[in-house]
Amino acid sequence: MSTRIYVPCDSAALAVGADAVAARIAAEAARRGLEVEIVRNGTRGLLWLEPLVEVDTPDGRIGFGPVDAADVAGLFDAGFHDNFNGSHALALGLVEQIPYLARQQRLTFARVGITDPLSLDDYEAHGGYRALRNALLMAPAEIVASVTASGLRGRGGAAFPTGIKWNTVLKAPGAEKYIVCNADEGDSGTFADRIVMESDPYVLIEGMTIAGIAVGATRGYIYVRSEYPHSIRQLEAAIETATRRGYLGRSLLSSGRSFELEVRKGAGAYICGEETALLESLEGKRGIVRAKPPLPALAGLFGKPTVINNVLSLATVPIILDKGAQYYQDYGMGRSRGTLPVQLAGNIKHGGLIELAFGVTLREILYDYGGGSASGRPIKAVQVGGPLGAYLPESQWDTPLDYEAFASLWAVLGHGGIVVHDDSADMSKLARYAMEFCAVESCGKCTPCRIGSTRGVEVIDKIRAGSQPAQQVVLLRDLCDTMLYGSLCAMGGMTPYPVLSALNHFPEDFGQPGANEHAA
Repeated sequence: MSTRIYVPCDSAALAVGADAVAARIAAEAARRGLEVEIVRNGTRGLLWLEPLVEVDTPDGRIGFGPVDAADVAGLFDAGFHDNFNGSHALALGLVEQIPYLARQQRLTFARVGITDPLSLDDYEAHGGYRALRNALLMAPAEIVASVTASGLRGRGGAAFPTGIKWNTVLKAPGAEKYIVCNADEGDSGTFADRIVMESDPYVLIEGMTIAGIAVGATRGYIYVRSEYPHSIRQLEAAIETATRRGYLGRSLLSSGRSFELEVRKGAGAYICGEETALLESLEGKRGIVRAKPPLPALAGLFGKPTVINNVLSLATVPIILDKGAQYYQDYGMGRSRGTLPVQLAGNIKHGGLIELAFGVTLREILYDYGGGSASGRPIKAVQVGGPLGAYLPESQWDTPLDYEAFASLWAVLGHGGIVVHDDSADMSKLARYAMEFCAVESCGKCTPCRIGSTRGVEVIDKIRAGSQPAQQVVLLRDLCDTMLYGSLCAMGGMTPYPVLSALNHFPEDFGQPGANEHAA
């Protein structure tokens, strides 16, 4: 009887040699005359352990990691393939019992790391497409009502209620409507979208199909950043299989309802993560932000009513339509319902993906999951919400992860990315980077963003050089105020968040005395 061995095919694992590990396992098994079945699963999200090799046993899957190709012969010598109960330096025990994973509440990521991402049979065996079958028996308004009742909000940053957006498109006049998935995951420290696309692509396809049924759209587009070639290949392969099996196409499961889906590669610009710039790019034009109104829900892609949601929002829809709105709403706190996939990166010992119900604190994430800094030095600042997110000092780490709680701190949860910096970080340098990033990535349409960011770099350079720092700090605050309230979109409007939070909470790095009176 052959032994089933799982080796991840996620980009993070591939980057550290997963293909070589899989090839070495196959070669070593053949050399020893052993029968093994190698399954290329997705990542479990424990990225510091990649490549994480798992072996099927009657008691569950036993993990070993991080495994290098040179470790494979030693693993076979230790009997890792044969109901392993011995000892090995890389042995992790039952994967499901690893504390980092066991303490999570995996809803959106329930299948991630467990299945072969491109096996539709695997997907169905683990509850896949039950939600679509339910949706096909419901009226569109019922589907929208269920999503609304669940409390699901956009996971791309703005946290707008998903059901309200869908309801607007449902009621908008027009025979032609579209579903657009924003998979232009460009924020620093974020990789949850990529993990979904590479490790469980069918859940995104199913979520988009349900969205199409709900609002009367028959075509959808997944706009994937060009830096994700593996995600694009996985999605295209999954779409082909789903179409062949009747889950996409002109008559979904012979229901008479149709939905077709295609992948479009992004233009390589950060600004195309902004929904209206994304639409411009999808239409073959330069990615420049559109003025609102009209809202994309009323006049979006090609001027038609359009649902634009993030990968995580759409990938969460199937569990709501499968287990019910109340099931999902029972997780979380306040107006932040369900779970948030947190991505832990930067100077952190155990970086990776953590899916938790809203309400967990930053301190818990940093130490109970992350294990503290990778350098062993004290953590100084944590940036949450991408390159335009605020820097939070230790005094704010006991704030629960909740949209409203973060807003009260003048901070954002955004896409759930957390980037950690230890006490060697120079916050004035990081503030300068935020302005420089805006200057480079601005679409150039509005003056506060285009010119303000360029002037911001110059002003911070003068502060760092000690040239009239007190006067330059006043000027920097005025400049941030102009960008905050005068920019056309969040690119310029949110750049002040990292700049001012760094200045407010770490004034000594700007040559200023004490805690600043402007601190939030």
